[in-house]
Amino acid sequence: MGGPLRGTAGERAFIWATASALGLLALFFVGLVVSMLAYVDGRTLLRALLSEEVLFAIRLSLVTATLATILSLAVAIPAAYAISKGRFPGKGIVDSLLDLPIVISPIALGTALLIFFSTPVGGLIDARVLKVVFAKPGIVLAQFTVVSALATRLLKSTFDDIDPRYERVARTLGCSKLEVFFKVTLPLARNGLIAAFVLTWARAVGEFGATVTLAGATTMRTETLPIAIYLSLASADVGKAVAVTLILIAMAVSALIAVRRVTGRIYRI
Repeated sequence: MGGPLRGTAGERAFIWATASALGLLALFFVGLVVSMLAYVDGRTLLRALLSEEVLFAIRLSLVTATLATILSLAVAIPAAYAISKGRFPGKGIVDSLLDLPIVISPIALGTALLIFFSTPVGGLIDARVLKVVFAKPGIVLAQFTVVSALATRLLKSTFDDIDPRYERVARTLGCSKLEVFFKVTLPLARNGLIAAFVLTWARAVGEFGATVTLAGATTMRTETLPIAIYLSLASADVGKAVAVTLILIAMAVSALIAVRRVTGRIYRI
């Protein structure tokens, strides 16, 4: 009887330990949100939310994040499909390189972009083709650089989950590879595409490091939501910083809920 009792006690201890860790982690993040809500009164919070500067930051973030996400998916869809289904020399190296923007600090990516536009080729692009440095297009480029790898990784996971037999059957019925991709693969990847768009968009909205390095932090010009937090804290306007932070939290939670409703599960990277 000692063995089963010890086993039962061990299982209870294990369940208690894991549940406690989960509860403490959840309480930690809930506590952060509650502390921000308790720090400022409702009137100050509402005034900050309705200020012209915050409304500008919301509009700019929505526009730039949407553009960056569309560009990212336009590149990520064929790139992810090639990595998932293709066979070519150096595939492992390319796959690892695409993870670099995920693991490297966004400030480092922004520095690399800034240095590129200091070269003769980059300077020519910035001066003659499109003004990027310390301008709104720089925000889109910085966001694209950071989130494109995330979009590719999410979509690769989606394409990996698609049974290749569906594509083979379509090929035996006379469809070309292009027709198979658009008529079979993409429809089967619908939920994954939507999830990738939402998560990539949410990540782009919250991007700060590469954006502030390449586009700068100019009020009412290159002021996205994360930069608005930075500028508010720099000017000791804590109420506005809390208001913008709560906006970003609301956007993130909404994005995660949308992904769960579309896919019916927590999407894995």
